[in-house]
Amino acid sequence: MFALKRAGRVWGLVLVVLLLFSLSNQAQANPRYASIVIDADTGEILHESRANASRYPASLTKMMTLYMLFEALEQGSMTMHTRLLVSAHAATMPQTNIGLRSGDTISVRKAIPALIVRSANDVAAVVAEALGDSEANFGRMMTTKARMLDMDSTTFRNASGLPNSGQKTTARDMVILSARLMQDFPQHYHYFSVQSFQYKGVTYNSHNRMVRNTEGVDGLKTGYIRASGFNVATSAKRGNRRVIAVVMGGKTAASRNRHIAQLLDRTFPRASAKLTSYAAVIPGIGTPSVPVPRSKPGTQLKPTLKPTHSLEETYGQTVAQHDVQLNADELQMVAVADNNDWAVQIGTYLEHDRAQAQARAATRWVAGEMVITEVEINNRKLYRARLEGLQEKQAHTACKSLVQRGMECIVVQ
Repeated sequence: MFALKRAGRVWGLVLVVLLLFSLSNQAQANPRYASIVIDADTGEILHESRANASRYPASLTKMMTLYMLFEALEQGSMTMHTRLLVSAHAATMPQTNIGLRSGDTISVRKAIPALIVRSANDVAAVVAEALGDSEANFGRMMTTKARMLDMDSTTFRNASGLPNSGQKTTARDMVILSARLMQDFPQHYHYFSVQSFQYKGVTYNSHNRMVRNTEGVDGLKTGYIRASGFNVATSAKRGNRRVIAVVMGGKTAASRNRHIAQLLDRTFPRASAKLTSYAAVIPGIGTPSVPVPRSKPGTQLKPTLKPTHSLEETYGQTVAQHDVQLNADELQMVAVADNNDWAVQIGTYLEHDRAQAQARAATRWVAGEMVITEVEINNRKLYRARLEGLQEKQAHTACKSLVQRGMECIVVQ
């Protein structure tokens, strides 16, 4: 009996070793493979394999294109209504695309889901030319921005990720970009979980099946070209833990998804059990850590670049239906009566933290008292976010400013 128990323990140990050996030898079996997982709260590396090895980003490139577009929205040089002109160059971009023709225009509001859901190469070129005059110049702008974000090993040559021998990155740099998208533009993170969108009567479905099929996953981006293999950058939240993961060089989309799901299962138990509420950080008073993974797993990381904005605690949660259905292309400013007690309503959400984060994001541009109110709609507890204590003219001006920056709102008394 003792011999049988001992044999069982030995075989159990052998199986564990074989499993670890199998996972750790992904890189040896696949020379394009690289991966990294970090704790989104602390920046601690929970797993890495060839994270600093040079790789082709493929359509993960579009995350930087979106970063630049979100920045333009914030700076006011574009609004969600801005129409972007399609050039002959953009119209010739190969699949995947949405069939734009030279001389067409597309709104920024439509361009964002086209880049995320469809991974549209023609739209990427349109955005590049709108922001950088030419796609080549935009590539230089993207590279400059990468250096500012401490993405030291990344060089961009185009806005889409289409094959270019000079367009290189690392898994480490892509996880930094993922974190910065969430930190710097929390009001736009929800776009990365959108699963379909319509353009000119055609419905396009997302390539990112992990959002639908993997526990806790609520965004970012997939990518593929032959030289890169199947890439993905993803973020997931389980309970009070959130991690950000990047896998590059998968042999198939299915095997890549299975592997990153394994990495999430392995690393979540070691992630911080308590999310620091970056949304509670007051700009200029405190600065949260920026995940800048440089060291071996288990090392606490220090920021080398301070973030410009806050990271909301639950930035990936689903937004409930607004009390007033808004069409951002035909936004109605609601105003009743005539007194000085006016507010800007940001929205109504499933979770208190989400409502708080969206309201706090709005206070970066708009003065007002942030008020989160619990409401019940259709027997469901929801949370309404408003900025209150405004005069009528102030409220209308504030809401217009938020709409220009991509945040839907209404003015209420």
